[in-house]
Amino acid sequence: MAAAVAMETDDAGNRLRFQLELEFVQCLANPNYLNFLAQRGYFKDKAFVNYLKYLLYWKEPEYAKYLKYPQCLHMLELLQYEHFRKELVNAQCAKFIDEQQILHWQHYSRKRMRLQQALVEQQQQNNTAGK
Repeated sequence: MAAAVAMETDDAGNRLRFQLELEFVQCLANPNYLNFLAQRGYFKDKAFVNYLKYLLYWKEPEYAKYLKYPQCLHMLELLQYEHFRKELVNAQCAKFIDEQQILHWQHYSRKRMRLQQALVEQQQQNNTAGK
């Protein structure tokens, strides 16, 4: 009986840890949050830097599939470099990253729309050729 209670407690604890780490990793997609952490000296703390290294397991497909903001993985990768962590103290750096993310998203959206239109046109041509 005690073993079953302990197992349930472990499962609940693991589920909570998973949720907290998922939320934190996704917060890394926000350059303003990274600037906030940098200005408060978190990136100078060895324990915190080690934690960021530990979080790289989110790049594995069985974990990455839960992410809504995949750009957080790129930021997590960049945070492994001391030079990048130091630059984030500058608000202009965070602003630049934010602008680049928006430009990437806009370009990606337009490109995806063109690809979808081309696919629809190709399907229509195949349907008329097949008749």
